[in-house]
Amino acid sequence: MKQQYKYNPETLTYEKVTVSTGRRIFRVILVSAPSILLGLLLALLFTRRIDSPREKELNRDFKVQETELQRLEKGMALVNEVLDVIEERDENLYRQVLYAEKFPEEMRRMGTGGSDKYSHLRGLRNDSLLILTSQGLDQLERRLNAQSISFRELLKLVKEKENMITCIPSIQPVRNSDLKRAISGFGWRVDPIYKTRQMHTGMDFTAAKGTEVYATGDGVVQIVENKAWGYGKSIVINHGYGYQTRYAHLSAVGVSEGQKVKRGHLIGLVGSTGRSTGPHLHYEVVKNGVKVNPIAYYHSDLSPDQYEELLKSSDKSSKALD
Repeated sequence: MKQQYKYNPETLTYEKVTVSTGRRIFRVILVSAPSILLGLLLALLFTRRIDSPREKELNRDFKVQETELQRLEKGMALVNEVLDVIEERDENLYRQVLYAEKFPEEMRRMGTGGSDKYSHLRGLRNDSLLILTSQGLDQLERRLNAQSISFRELLKLVKEKENMITCIPSIQPVRNSDLKRAISGFGWRVDPIYKTRQMHTGMDFTAAKGTEVYATGDGVVQIVENKAWGYGKSIVINHGYGYQTRYAHLSAVGVSEGQKVKRGHLIGLVGSTGRSTGPHLHYEVVKNGVKVNPIAYYHSDLSPDQYEELLKSSDKSSKALD
């Protein structure tokens, strides 16, 4: 730095100007400040706008993760929509058809964890989306598990209904082609012996002696009896599910007590034993201990026209044969 001089009017001479160390430092800082400030600004700009390779990789992973989570959210929404339809059919169709009780709503809302279940996700990048997705997956798991339980229950009922269908009486005990004349139906009829109106608790199928008689549903032979009066030679089959059938006035019995029979199994022959005025089969259906009209239990082997004809024939007859 050049030596500076200052004129002194009192002495009329030039004197050397002396600068203190502090002033020199201040001048240096003042001169250098713009350069320092510019450097700091540039450093700040570059550190903010130029990521390291690792940071770039993390950002890419973050965006991929976010995209996948959003895609998963859409997929779960679609699955939930399908489950809505399945649950609606479960309650209003399947359970109605199978006479099943309503599936407990609390089963569909079963919990899967406490309130802190998602605490390990908090603080992570994109934690709100991660927590939301996890909650959606847990809800979906609950619904799927509940629906699985419901379907297992319905499947069990279906299997029971399949067995029930084979057991419930559903055919005529005598073939239509073997019938000889009008059938005496269920209801109030004139007693053939006492000539008074009495309740006839079965149907009388008129057929030739020795005509084959068939079991009308799967079951177990519960009673085989041979009486001089009343039902004469008769068979009672227990079909389960509250159903029994009786086949009376037989000329011959082809089964024994405790024997399992299938629908359509030959069990005996038409006769006129016991309290009977001619060869016929007296057939009864008992449901939960009450004798009911057998006309409602011939749906498996008759056409609509044949059933209509049978109905008319049973209504026309005013006299029973036993």
